[in-house]
Amino acid sequence: MTRPVRSSFAGSARSGSGGRPSAGPRRSGGPGNRHRGSVQGEFSLPETITPALPAVEAFEAMELPGPLLATLTRRGVSAPFPIQAATLPNALAGRDVLGRGRTGSGKTLAFGLALLSRTTGRRAEPHRPLALVLVPTRELAQQVTEALTPYAHSVRLRLATVVGGMPIRQQAYQLGRGAEVVVATPGRLKDLVERGDCRLDEVSVTVLDEADQMADMGFLPQVTELLEQVEADGQTMLFSATLDRNVDRLVRRFLKDPVTHSVDPSTATVSTMEHHLLHVQHHDKNTAIAHIASRDGGVIMFTDTKDSADRLVEELLASGVRAAALHGGKSQPQRSRTLEQFRSGQVTALIATNVAARGIHIDGLDLVVNIDPPTDHKDYLHRGGRTARAGESGTVVTLVLPKQRRGTARMMASAGITPHSVQVRSGDAELTRITGACVPTGVPVTVPDPVIERPRRRPYAGARGQSGRPSRPARAGAQPVRSGAPRRSGPGA
Repeated sequence: MTRPVRSSFAGSARSGSGGRPSAGPRRSGGPGNRHRGSVQGEFSLPETITPALPAVEAFEAMELPGPLLATLTRRGVSAPFPIQAATLPNALAGRDVLGRGRTGSGKTLAFGLALLSRTTGRRAEPHRPLALVLVPTRELAQQVTEALTPYAHSVRLRLATVVGGMPIRQQAYQLGRGAEVVVATPGRLKDLVERGDCRLDEVSVTVLDEADQMADMGFLPQVTELLEQVEADGQTMLFSATLDRNVDRLVRRFLKDPVTHSVDPSTATVSTMEHHLLHVQHHDKNTAIAHIASRDGGVIMFTDTKDSADRLVEELLASGVRAAALHGGKSQPQRSRTLEQFRSGQVTALIATNVAARGIHIDGLDLVVNIDPPTDHKDYLHRGGRTARAGESGTVVTLVLPKQRRGTARMMASAGITPHSVQVRSGDAELTRITGACVPTGVPVTVPDPVIERPRRRPYAGARGQSGRPSRPARAGAQPVRSGAPRRSGPGA
């Protein structure tokens, strides 16, 4: 039976077509996607025409395969989070889903369990996955992969991760061996499709995770082109922390009569946090930063630029703080290693740019510091989302110079937040009370370079012929390289 598919890049290297076909919307919200009230600055959630199935408060009452239930039990996941209870029954039934949830709300398992359940029992051909998860960043792709790997293994589904910053030949090799589920960033997946290493015409379940961040990062053209290639009558699930107008374009074009669920308004994503504006003087700011970074416990500090992050790391190391930088100037292996150092406590102060404001999950992180106040309230929400995950408490501190007061006040008002504001100096008791600041030792320290061992070269599945197509691997059913070991056990993955 021939399945309807959307158009592909330049006809796809495997299709034999010459030019790029037009990419008209094959699925439209149509008259069914009427809209109702929303949070200010966001589009209205579409009304569901077909009644949604009721929430189910136990995994055992859902139509989940036995191995998935057993894995949930083995990993200590006893009850679904609200977003899982509300969306899973409908997602398992094949409905399109539009979900808005705070960081750590459990949306990864909300879409992951449905995607795996609906793919179980099928086998992908080489280069032709059956399910797709699109995410904005490499770090989030790794997080999703690690969260879903034990569940995918339990139902014998092969999972491949394709992201920029890693060898594309190895990723093409994984796809060539066959993978039912692909977790990808838009740019790298587009490259693989254009090379002829991946076809999406068999994808029947598609997930867009952190859709607002993909829009903010300018990925909408790539995302749109990719979605035009999956099965036109397939299932689409879109999850986002905020629902701005750019996300509305995706919803109207690719979701049909979706079941909508919102854990709470986007401004409530910070409801379990304390928010503090610490007014500092320019001459004392770096000293205050060093005192905060010397606290007992980890802290993520956000700066605006890579250069300022690197300079601050040098200063903190010289003062006795085990600090490391995380930004787009680092290679993917370096960034992965730095995160492992931070999780293990080898690094206690992570100095990051906005590259880490999404997709980074650190268990137990209770303090985020904005060294440079963000100008966009969405950046504030995303940075702060590194703490207070899954209902835990946390503190977000923003250091404000006199010239930054007016702009910071406008940004906080846009975020719907009324922070506690106080003037502080390094060594003040109030600074210690809020952040746990203490005087650094002054003894310089070093942190091992975040370089991981280079993996052994794996054989590639043959050279390309004149047609540009890679030769078919000898073992199409072989297991692909595992993308990561599971680390988390809660439903808030």
